[in-house]
Amino acid sequence: MSFKILTINPGSTSTKVALFEDDRLIHQKKIVHTSEELKNYPQLWDQFELRKNAVQNFLNQVKLAPDQLSAVVGRGGLIKSISGGVYLVNDPMIQDAQIGLQGVHAANLGCAIARSIADAGGIPAFVVDPISVDEFEPLARYSGHPLIERRTLSHTLNIHAVGRMAAAELGVDLHQVNFIVAHLGGGISICPLKAGRIVDVNDASSSGPFSPERTGDLPLQPFIKLCYSGKYTQEQMQKLVMGEGGLIAYLNTNDATAVETRIQQGNNQALEIYQAMAYQIAKEIGAMATVVNGDVRAIIISGGLARSEMLINWIKQRVGFIAEVIVKSGEFEMEALAQGALRVLKNEEAPKTY
Repeated sequence: MSFKILTINPGSTSTKVALFEDDRLIHQKKIVHTSEELKNYPQLWDQFELRKNAVQNFLNQVKLAPDQLSAVVGRGGLIKSISGGVYLVNDPMIQDAQIGLQGVHAANLGCAIARSIADAGGIPAFVVDPISVDEFEPLARYSGHPLIERRTLSHTLNIHAVGRMAAAELGVDLHQVNFIVAHLGGGISICPLKAGRIVDVNDASSSGPFSPERTGDLPLQPFIKLCYSGKYTQEQMQKLVMGEGGLIAYLNTNDATAVETRIQQGNNQALEIYQAMAYQIAKEIGAMATVVNGDVRAIIISGGLARSEMLINWIKQRVGFIAEVIVKSGEFEMEALAQGALRVLKNEEAPKTY
């Protein structure tokens, strides 16, 4: 018996949808929502019907009704802190997504769209490894002040996916080895994957290395002074850190290919800044290796930036002494959503209750 699984991944300006038969991709589409279109929906949840209808149109195009599917899986957003795994979508999950329990993110829409489609077909709706997965060990929660606890918000779905892929390739049990995983995209998450659990990770929205769009760690005293300089509003400061930092702030682009073109044209400033990003990524990988006392089976580098041979080679030069480096370029979120649902449908894993 085969299973047809619909996966839904809402992003800030797009909704990715894909249809799988078991773990084989059948159809996929990236539905782009233009800024002109989105300006008519000032709040995130105002976009619900727009995005749900876009998903339904995709189903119409592939000539499938909801009741011909086995399950629908949505990207999990900033809901409450939970352990990794596959969760049935229920009312409390949707309510927490709607109020933005841990923040507003397009992925919050994923669970609600998935259940709306699933309910029409009388089939289950799931989320897999949402952004808010919390597998921290106690010592990782301390920030340095009791008023602020370190949060675990990361690219969980892709991190767990590439961990399973690397374990399979190496012929090892994921739950008996340690990896360091670096997800390199618009934001960067670097973590020790200890026996399959993300036991520590930088907050991709405000710490760790700088990225194409984010500042990562900043010197705290000068940052406080900038906040109170009177030159910026709170909203402007938040954008400075997340959205207008990193490569955008230094080079006015978030496109790594454009940066490499400048380097090839002899732009020494672009070279030094790109090297600095690789330096910070490598330094964070080294720091996370200490969490597992240096017992690292492999370092896994994934995400869009992993396609940059220039960047990857610089990182390898600095971290190769720790363990072998495995590169899984790109993102595997749609596959990970489908595979999570498939494990449940095949009774290989029990779904969790939110």
